[in-house]
Amino acid sequence: MHRKGILLSLTLVSSVLCSLVFLVPNEEPVAAQDQIRMRLATVAPEGTPWEKQLRTLKQHIESESGGRIRVQMFMGGSLGGEKALVRRTAQGSIQAFGGSTAALGTLVRELNVVEAPYLFNTTAEADAALDGAGKAIVERALQRRGFVFGLWAENGFRSWFTKERPIRQPSDLNGLRMRSQESEVHLATYRAFGASPQAIDVTNVLTSLQTGVVDGFDNTPLFAFATSWYQAAQHLNLSRHSYQPGIVVYSKSWFDDLPADLQAVLTSVPQSIVTDGRSQVRRMDPILIRNLKRYGIEVHRPSSAERAAFAKIGRPVQAAVARRAGAQGQALLRALR
Repeated sequence: MHRKGILLSLTLVSSVLCSLVFLVPNEEPVAAQDQIRMRLATVAPEGTPWEKQLRTLKQHIESESGGRIRVQMFMGGSLGGEKALVRRTAQGSIQAFGGSTAALGTLVRELNVVEAPYLFNTTAEADAALDGAGKAIVERALQRRGFVFGLWAENGFRSWFTKERPIRQPSDLNGLRMRSQESEVHLATYRAFGASPQAIDVTNVLTSLQTGVVDGFDNTPLFAFATSWYQAAQHLNLSRHSYQPGIVVYSKSWFDDLPADLQAVLTSVPQSIVTDGRSQVRRMDPILIRNLKRYGIEVHRPSSAERAAFAKIGRPVQAAVARRAGAQGQALLRALR
């Protein structure tokens, strides 16, 4: 299938998913001067399941608050990269951030543990850990650094995309200049495999791939398509080496000034919004992998023995990252395991 056909396929998939987003009836309008503005910023592109989940969240908050909170969404990094958005949310100039736990890990070091390599084998394991024992530790860690937990979202299992060299064994990563998320755990993971990680903001990755600044990157098939990064890749190893949940957090300084009933609206989001968001992303994975193959990208599914060789090198990063995050980081690792 040529590129136009792939894009048409993605459009159709997105349209189907869009129909799954439920609408909440509007309450009577509130006078503009009585409304509280909540700016929600993300690097997630428009027209994706991430946008749909955030719009569902917007509808829920505006409806349950009786129109007293007005949510303004800023998609696609329009207010900056993840690292900057995290900092601005902590400062209160942005009221809410939707993004990765690794991005929050730049200020909340404990959250680096969540994306440690080979921590989870399946999404079921990840869901059980994050919705269970790990959640309370995450909430406390966020509170100490100026954030309030809102809800989990989904990016998924990250895998390696490369331009020229296929990845089949750990030594194949040696010396490769790989785009890394601006995150302690991602940098540490690449270094463990002997790669040369280049921390590059999401908004500059495609140019870096096209100009040869980096030799590859890791992310999910959906994110690779949504950002067009896949256009610069020739090979994909479905390593699924790091599970990356999405997360929505609020600025604590802003949140603390809200009336108690509005605080309750923000922190009691229905679990259905979480599960729907996860399922929308996950059902796209097999479709996108097929499209990557049709676009000419060589897709490799590691055997159990191949995965074990990578995991042997990657798993020690879990404990190293947890130690650097202190006692709470180690407690979070134990809870997630």
